Amino acid sequence: MKTVKIILLILLVAFVGIQFIPTERNQTDIVPVTDFMLVNNVPNNIKNKLQVSCYDCHSNNTKYPWYNKIQPVAWFLEEHIKDGKKELNFSEWESLSNRRKASKLRSIIKQLESGEMPLDSYTLIHKDAKLSSEETNEIINFIVQLKNSL
Repeated sequence: MKTVKIILLILLVAFVGIQFIPTERNQTDIVPVTDFMLVNNVPNNIKNKLQVSCYDCHSNNTKYPWYNKIQPVAWFLEEHIKDGKKELNFSEWESLSNRRKASKLRSIIKQLESGEMPLDSYTLIHKDAKLSSEETNEIINFIVQLKNSL
């Protein structure tokens, strides 16, 4: 029994200790002129859904939930955001070549059609990020038009 108490105490001290290890924040007050929404004149209904469902992981401005202050959750979120931005960063859209934009747009369509995005782990907590089939179709139609206009 004494061993269990010692192990629990060590785990508690480790948990408290890791709370002091900082993480990077993916936040800015500036919307760059290269942002997808500005460059493409996105309609409001699609703009709102993209911001709610995509921009936390795929832009330079994440709206962090309260639990982001708790380690190891903050590390998980930080890594998840880095991976999302590496794949697609809406904030830097205009810096991509037209060929790269077309590739990204095809990927967006494919992932929306297959239900890969937004991630289930994200929509589990962020219910408003879940896309209905109607919303998904609206976004896909806009993305197809955008891709065809390149």
